[in-house]
Amino acid sequence: MELHAGSGGLAWTVDAYAVPLAALLLASGAIGDLVGHRRVVLLGLAGFGEASVLCALAPSVGVLVAARAVQGVAAALVLPGTLALLVESTPDDAARTRLVGAWAAIGGAALPAGPVVGGLLVQAAGWRAVFWLSVPVVALALIPVVRLPRASARRERSARNVDWTGAALLVAALGGFVTAIIEAPAGLWSAVPPGALAVCALAGFLVAERRVPRPLLPAVPRESRRPLGLACLVAGLMNLCALGGLFVLTQVFQTVHRLDPLAAGMLTLPAMLPLPLLGAPVGRLATRIGVWRTAAAGLLAAAAGMAVIAATLTTTGPLVVALLLWGAGIGVLTPAVVAAALRATPDAPGLASGASNTARQTGGALGIAVFAAVAGSATAPGFVSNATALFGVAAAAFALTGLLCLTGARAVT
Repeated sequence: MELHAGSGGLAWTVDAYAVPLAALLLASGAIGDLVGHRRVVLLGLAGFGEASVLCALAPSVGVLVAARAVQGVAAALVLPGTLALLVESTPDDAARTRLVGAWAAIGGAALPAGPVVGGLLVQAAGWRAVFWLSVPVVALALIPVVRLPRASARRERSARNVDWTGAALLVAALGGFVTAIIEAPAGLWSAVPPGALAVCALAGFLVAERRVPRPLLPAVPRESRRPLGLACLVAGLMNLCALGGLFVLTQVFQTVHRLDPLAAGMLTLPAMLPLPLLGAPVGRLATRIGVWRTAAAGLLAAAAGMAVIAATLTTTGPLVVALLLWGAGIGVLTPAVVAAALRATPDAPGLASGASNTARQTGGALGIAVFAAVAGSATAPGFVSNATALFGVAAAAFALTGLLCLTGARAVT
């Protein structure tokens, strides 16, 4: 990378996007419920396109990280709103579950193309070309949203009732935790100040939520708390292990296996292809056997894949099979856990999608920080053994959570 970013710089380039995305999703869902999801999605898409231009023109790592943070804010406006717009148009529960599967498939269609196209662009034109590509993609995405009908007058209310204090405290808490994790390898004193800030901000957030008329985490009906909580737990764990694992794997491919960016991107395809292919079929499967049994199947398949990855990290043949199994598990799990959250609070799709996506993105931000800190530099002697241990622990966590979903399916439905 021409900006000479080290391991910490690479982690921050990813987490500068992931932290505001995770922290602002609840606020974005609340804003959409108040003023209409259509206008929030439009604002987010426009902001993402402008931030992509800033990323492409960034003269330094600091500017790139700042522009990535703006991208994260914009993405937070888009993500819960797109799902809420779809769900609001489909009142039937079974049709809604199938629609969520299709939404996951469409959203996942970028995953297999991303590593290959990104690797090709980086190899042919440099990393800046990846951000330039986002501009026409965003322009195309604006077209169908613009054509959607405007929200009714009943929903055109002010966003002044949104808990902005809670949103700011959530950003500070998550940002502090991520900073503490990334800086921990440099020494205890580098991690203590941001860690203390995170703890204070989290405590302030919990206090503030009890004192505002419209908290980011409104009171959830008693019957909805357990299923929504379990859905958020599973979603967070999924992204923590998946994004953290992919962050480490890309370094394994390029440093241990000596692959160029395009070849490394091609090698990740087995993990990426199942999500867009399985989204719609999984929606139908979840309708037949239930979202929690479907989620358990995905978790157990992904656990098996990660266990094989841990055992074959330095070889390519078995690793491809393991990546395919891992990707298939994530492809089954993603639409199932999103549908589970929406079923928990069917009358508040903005809250459900915001809570589920917040858990996913928070898990992803923390996962990248944790995997980067534990694995260490890709050129360090203990990198492969650390990465192997990380995948082993992730496999165990997925397996245990899968059993929890399987045994608790009746308790949360």
